[in-house]
Amino acid sequence: MSQKIPLLTLTVSAIGAVSAHRFVGYDGAQVNTVGAKALGVSVSDALDNDDLALDVIGTTVIESGGAFGAGDDLVSDATGAAIVNPAVGGEVVQAHALDAAGGAGEFIEVLLVR
Repeated sequence: MSQKIPLLTLTVSAIGAVSAHRFVGYDGAQVNTVGAKALGVSVSDALDNDDLALDVIGTTVIESGGAFGAGDDLVSDATGAAIVNPAVGGEVVQAHALDAAGGAGEFIEVLLVR
């Protein structure tokens, strides 16, 4: 797993089950829409109503949802994992890849952006 340097980590109450290293929305639920806006990236797994730490500023580690290169703009896929921005319209870029991912299921350091 890559390193991470979070500058701000906030705690929210999880809505539903949340997997570690996934984009999480302002409501505390794991993002389930491609390109949706997120508050941050989950630090650990959580169950409904658990306290959940989210890295919101700095670098963090996220699970890849597909292949991408270092420097690519990343958005959420429908499971909260990071994918290359498909740029079909309306996506919110959440991070820039600091490392390349060869495919889904890799843990990659990203720079969170606003």
